[in-house]
Amino acid sequence: MSGKKKHAVVAVQKQELKPKIYEPTKYKNSSHMGRVFQFLQFYRNGGVLCDIKLETDDGKIILGHKVVFISASPYFRAMFTLSEEVKKDHINIREVDFKVLQLLVDYMYTGEITITEENVQDIVPAADLLQLDYVKRACVGSLQKQLDPSNCIGIKAFAGMYNCTELLSISEEFIKKQFLEVVKYDEFLSLSSGEVIKLISCHDISVPLEEKVFECVMNWVKHKLNRRKDFLPDLMEHVRLPLVSKEYMLEKVVNEPLLKNNPKCKDYVFEALHFNLIKSVHPFSIPQTIRSKPRQYTSLQKVVLVLSLSSSANKLITNWYDPAINLLTAAPELGKCHMPGGLSVIKDQFVFAVGGTQVSNPNVRIDLNAKSSRSVEVLDVSSQPPCWVSKVELLINRKHFGIGAIDNCIYAVGGYNDANNYYEHLNSVEVFDINTQQWRRVSSMSNKRSHFGVGILNNLLYAVGGYNGASYLKSVECYDPNLDKWNPVAEMSVCRYEAGVGVLNGVMYVIGGTNGSVTQKTVQAYTPSAGVWKSIPDMNLCRRNAGVFALDGLLYVMGGTNGNNPVDSIEMYNPLTNSWSMKTLSTSNFIYSAVVVDKPPHLRTN
Repeated sequence: MSGKKKHAVVAVQKQELKPKIYEPTKYKNSSHMGRVFQFLQFYRNGGVLCDIKLETDDGKIILGHKVVFISASPYFRAMFTLSEEVKKDHINIREVDFKVLQLLVDYMYTGEITITEENVQDIVPAADLLQLDYVKRACVGSLQKQLDPSNCIGIKAFAGMYNCTELLSISEEFIKKQFLEVVKYDEFLSLSSGEVIKLISCHDISVPLEEKVFECVMNWVKHKLNRRKDFLPDLMEHVRLPLVSKEYMLEKVVNEPLLKNNPKCKDYVFEALHFNLIKSVHPFSIPQTIRSKPRQYTSLQKVVLVLSLSSSANKLITNWYDPAINLLTAAPELGKCHMPGGLSVIKDQFVFAVGGTQVSNPNVRIDLNAKSSRSVEVLDVSSQPPCWVSKVELLINRKHFGIGAIDNCIYAVGGYNDANNYYEHLNSVEVFDINTQQWRRVSSMSNKRSHFGVGILNNLLYAVGGYNGASYLKSVECYDPNLDKWNPVAEMSVCRYEAGVGVLNGVMYVIGGTNGSVTQKTVQAYTPSAGVWKSIPDMNLCRRNAGVFALDGLLYVMGGTNGNNPVDSIEMYNPLTNSWSMKTLSTSNFIYSAVVVDKPPHLRTN
């Protein structure tokens, strides 16, 4: 074969073997970095290629590689690149324990460290010095798990010393929430006066009773009496003595020698006694100072006051209901009957029981056909013990009326008056102002109504449905107290008589009731911005005359009747899931009214 032919064959062969063109592909060995540092750690332990010695205060040496220290620690990065130690191969690390430094150097090579309850407080300052943020955060997590009433004050101080802001915040919250337990331990007794003042001046410490704050202050002072008694006036300034019960004041505070012998402390005691005197005479006009303001924890504790009718004896029953434990307990008995009257609340503290039947004793059998009354009673749930007190009566007798509170005023709306031996359906409205302690007439509704619901939304009062003496109503009207004027709003889709009304998160709900023949389980919702009633999922059971209230993001519907039979359950509507849940109540009574109030002192828990 000639040379030319050979070259042609080769050329053809090369053309046939020419590879295809592919995009570049990056490959990464995930174990590479670990293996490199594993060998570096191996060489460090053997002293191979080490170019730096770290010496602790006890003269012990740790070998290492500058390049690793620079890579892992901003502290060493600055030392070996920016300072005069750049060329040094021997560095003294002051005030760091050898074992701790060894752990941190091992971490720089391996990324692992073992933190224990015993070494964590030694590691934090060393990690802070070397600027090993991951290790410091891990220590914070470990200390957070160790928080306990016996050590939380020390951990808080430690966190502040080393700028562990997250741990500082968490420990401060822990101390406030566990206040009653924290003050039992030596750490509290070892605080300075300034630190005690900072703690007890907090508005959100978890104390069910202000008596507990007074007791912890006295314990702290008496722990080192001769050195601390001069701090007592500064401490007592932050004890809210006006909130202490009158009985406790007389038994434990008034006769305390340390207070009696100090002029400034005597002033605080006199202020508290004066507060209690004013409260007993004019409960709505008590002086407002920081020492008379309930702490946040106290004001966040809520309970429900419930009125019901004994199904067996037709006697009026008053209960506290705690949704957290689903339990009814006895509440103060009314002096008069308010069935079928109404409950309303001002400031979550003052409960008004208004109108109802003319029966002087609610504990005797009630005649539901008894005449309507004008009676008014008020319960101050903060009083110890709480009890009902008679107040100025309504201007006219009212039964099956609507009631609601706006600001410091109670509104009694519509209903009927049968005191003159005939039924007079009402459209009149009267208001009780706690500042004047008097009832006065305001503009009447456009419709006469009884057996209707009242909702308060955006400081406006809504009268929903009811009965006018001739027909059942689906109309709704709204009262503006600033204008003293009623205006119609959108009608419901159906007539509702004896329906419940509740307001939650800017939405008003009308619940159950009857159309005159059939008890309903349907529910409709109204928002002023939309201006229409919208149906939402039905309740599980049909109900009329139920107690309705909102608490902790849920709408509760409690008791009521289905026909003539009491319903022994409570339903909760969650607007986030748009669904109802239900639980049984341990009662056979007919619950017809329920309002949320501050939990009375004797019901508060730690």
